[in-house]
Amino acid sequence: MILNEGIRAREVRLIDQNGEQLGIKTKFEALEIATRVNLDVVLVAPNAKPPVARIMDYGKYKFEQQKKEKEARKNQKIINIKEVRLSPTIDEHDFNTKLRNAIKFLEKGDKVKASIRFKGRAITHKEIGQRVLVRFAEACAEVATVESHPKMDGRSMFMTLAPKNDK
Repeated sequence: MILNEGIRAREVRLIDQNGEQLGIKTKFEALEIATRVNLDVVLVAPNAKPPVARIMDYGKYKFEQQKKEKEARKNQKIINIKEVRLSPTIDEHDFNTKLRNAIKFLEKGDKVKASIRFKGRAITHKEIGQRVLVRFAEACAEVATVESHPKMDGRSMFMTLAPKNDK
């Protein structure tokens, strides 16, 4: 924001500290009025014809903006993506262990990326890996929704699960 002597326009539409319009004034008149009440002239709409300037306490305004930004940052939720690696030939017990971990992550509010890495000639049977991922998604259906369905990327197949919102 441009303020006080940084304003280049000759004339500005001036708004006082109470929000009332004082009309079109020269830059020097605006500065003089602001100096009398010990405040700053801040350009709020530089592209208007004539530009709009407001008389305000700029330090206080900036402090309020910082406070609002800090509050917004405090209220935002950070979502992590946890990865669970499976294989096309995964055994039942290993599958259940990976499933328990994924459910634990989902209940904490994190997203889960389930991936299958194909080794050697296993890449020729992509449907086996896809069946494992679909089975995994069905097992997590109570706590998660499928965000992206199984898709290949090189020698790996990925699927993303997001926690369900019960609100």
